[in-house]
Amino acid sequence: MPYRDRTEYRPPTRVVGHINRLVARLAVLGLTPRNTVALEVPGRRTGERRRTAVVSVDYAGNRYLVSLPGESEWVRNVRAAGYQATIRRWQARRVRLDEVPTDQRAPILKAYLSRRAYSKSPEYEAREFFGVAPDASLDELSTLASRYPVFRIVDLASTGRSAS
Repeated sequence: MPYRDRTEYRPPTRVVGHINRLVARLAVLGLTPRNTVALEVPGRRTGERRRTAVVSVDYAGNRYLVSLPGESEWVRNVRAAGYQATIRRWQARRVRLDEVPTDQRAPILKAYLSRRAYSKSPEYEAREFFGVAPDASLDELSTLASRYPVFRIVDLASTGRSAS
């Protein structure tokens, strides 16, 4: 299936937004798969804490977050907050989210497509969000990489650095 141009952010429907908030609450309580966590970051306009459920992926000894809808609200808020955020699953962890350069995203996107999300199969996500087959090549994913922000999770407690 050819890639459908999705350069514009597609906000979630009202139902999807409600489901995301519910899954984020479940993630805080530890009632989701290990790779589904709640990401908290101050809103860039209001400064109020915003919480969203996100799925992390392990690749080459690091953990990453991929923004499936592209330039989503959480991505914009993370950038506005100086890449500082909190990840919650049982407990709150202060993290820094290092944005991965576009030319390094393809293998992380491939790893993302190989894992199972809370309620969606890799096949569904490959088609729905990326517009590719689940076994897409690195070359195919490289052509899409600029549309999907990817962040490496750096736990501030383990680095000994302050979150401020």
